[in-house]
Amino acid sequence: MAEQTTFPESTGTPGALPAGPPGGPGPAAEERPDKPDAAVVRDALGVGVAVGLSGFAFGVTSAGSGLSLLQTCVLSLLVFTGASQFALVGALAAGGNPYTAAAGAFFLGIRNAFYGLRLSQLLDLPRAVRPFAAHWVIDESTAVTLPQPTRRAARIGFTVTGLTLYVLWNLTTLVGALGAEALGDTDAWGLDAASPAVFLALLAPMLRSTVERVTAALAVVLALTLLPVLPAGVPVLLSALAAPVVLFLMGRAKGSSARAGAGGDQGRGDSGGHGNRESRRADDDREDYGADEDRRTDEDRGNVAERKKRGERSV
Repeated sequence: MAEQTTFPESTGTPGALPAGPPGGPGPAAEERPDKPDAAVVRDALGVGVAVGLSGFAFGVTSAGSGLSLLQTCVLSLLVFTGASQFALVGALAAGGNPYTAAAGAFFLGIRNAFYGLRLSQLLDLPRAVRPFAAHWVIDESTAVTLPQPTRRAARIGFTVTGLTLYVLWNLTTLVGALGAEALGDTDAWGLDAASPAVFLALLAPMLRSTVERVTAALAVVLALTLLPVLPAGVPVLLSALAAPVVLFLMGRAKGSSARAGAGGDQGRGDSGGHGNRESRRADDDREDYGADEDRRTDEDRGNVAERKKRGERSV
C-alpha cells in the first residue's frame, strides 16, 4: 500500500490539493492525478464489505467465550476495533485474567490513536465532526484513506469505509452471537482466525522498509515464544518491546558508523597537519638560503667597490 506522506497545499481548486507553486501543477500532481469519486467509493465498499462480514466470526467467538449477547454487541458498538475485540475474548476464553485481557486489548487498540494523528491532517474535518469520526479510525479506514490523491477523495474513502464497516460489523456480530448455539463447538470452525487474517492482509503491504519488516518479525517471535509460558494477553503486550529494541540497535549501529567516520577524518587531518609542517619547514629553508645568498651578494659587491678604490689611489 503506497502511503502519501504529505498533502500539498491547496491552490484554491475545490477538493484538489495539487503540489508545486500556485498557478501550475507540480510533479506530485502529475504523478497522482485526481481519482474519480466512483472509484474511491468502489474501493471503500470492497474493504468495508469484506471486513464487515467477519463480524460474524467475532459474534460466534465471543458467545463461545462465555460473553452474553448484550456484552458481545456492546463490545462491537463501543470498541469497534476487531483485533482488540478478538484479543479480549480470546484471552478470556483461554482463562486469562479479565484485567490482563482488557489491558492487552487496550494496548493493541491504542495504535488507532497514532492513525488519528495522521488522518486529522489529511481529512481536516470540522471540529464538531471529529469526535464522531474518531470512532471510525481503524486499520481498514486508514488503509483506504492514506493512498488517496486529494482531500476530497480521502474524505469519501474514510466515510464510506467507516460507515459500511460499522454497520456490517455490528449486524454480523449480532447474527453470529445469535447463531453460536446452532454451530455447536465454535473452536472447530476456526472463526477466531478470520479477523486477524484480514488484519495481516492489510498490514503486510505497509511493511515496505527493512526496519519495519524486522520489527514485525521480532514481535511475532516474541509473541510465539512467550505464549506457552505467560498468561493469555501478556505475550501481546510484551511483543510491543520489539519496536524499542530495533530502534536501540539502529541507534548503536549509527553511532558506531559515525565514530568510525570521525576516526578516519582525524587520521586524514593528522596526515594533512604533518604535510603542512613539512611544507612550512621547506619554505623556511628556502627563505634562509635566499637570505644567505643576498648577504653573499652584498659582500661581493662591497669587495669589488673596495678594490676599485684601491686601484684609483694607486694610479
